[in-house]
Amino acid sequence: MQNKDYESLVKLASKAAVAVAFILVTTKIYAWWISNSAAMLASATDSLLDVFASLTSFIILRFSLAPADEEHKFGHGKAENLAALMQSSFVLGSAILLMFHGADRVFNPTPIEHSNVAIGVSILAIVLTLALVILQKYVISRTKSVAIAADSLHYQSDLFLNLGVIVALLLSQFNMVYADGIFTILVGIFLIVGAVQIIYHSVHDLMDKELDESDLRIIKDIINANTDALGFHELRTRQAGKMKFIQFHLELPDQLVLVEAHKIAEQIEQALLAQFEHTEVLIHQDPHSVVPRELCREKA
Repeated sequence: MQNKDYESLVKLASKAAVAVAFILVTTKIYAWWISNSAAMLASATDSLLDVFASLTSFIILRFSLAPADEEHKFGHGKAENLAALMQSSFVLGSAILLMFHGADRVFNPTPIEHSNVAIGVSILAIVLTLALVILQKYVISRTKSVAIAADSLHYQSDLFLNLGVIVALLLSQFNMVYADGIFTILVGIFLIVGAVQIIYHSVHDLMDKELDESDLRIIKDIINANTDALGFHELRTRQAGKMKFIQFHLELPDQLVLVEAHKIAEQIEQALLAQFEHTEVLIHQDPHSVVPRELCREKA
């Protein structure tokens, strides 16, 4: 896929997410205002987080998709991880406040009014969120965007969240007054778990975590498939945004002329680029006789 197509699809998905989040937070705040439901407040808070997350993601994606420049020669991909850390901090604070509010409703239950309106808003939220997830799935299938995949995962969980709000509101209609507060606490726990997961993955990416084992296995298989190479060592990988970085030392026969060594390295590089989109490959060519010394230096 051309880089231009990647950018247009990713931007389309991020714009759609911002638009849906704005619609949902507006309607949910109205439903909470007239119903006085803590569960609806929790749902509105989650949608407010969606607005913040999707808007931040949209802004950061425009920056992270910018090509490498003189000051950022590896590109701007890590901006996505910085945005994720900002979002998760906001999520944590909001989730804690929600849990306190839910606990207060458990000990001091309040009657819910106009619950049918709140239920209708939750059904609207499910329809819009489902349409957004379908669009995101299409974009992910075409681009493999990590940022859109993370956003889509959150909106998929929102489907269950909105279903839970409907259940809590229905139970409240049958005089189960504690359901509203209990569900609000559960939403708070759910948001905290999600925020911790985002922090975990973002920190690992910022610290240049190796690619997944499945990707490493593919990389090793591609290198070993070239019969002209004698082996490799010091394989290092990382990812920043959409870009993957692969570097290693390629072991070649001592008597090989430079142009032939370059040709072999080029063949392996092209095979890796054919397997992994948006990837930068750096291959250092080593004569086989220096490999033992290289390996000793690596262990040291």
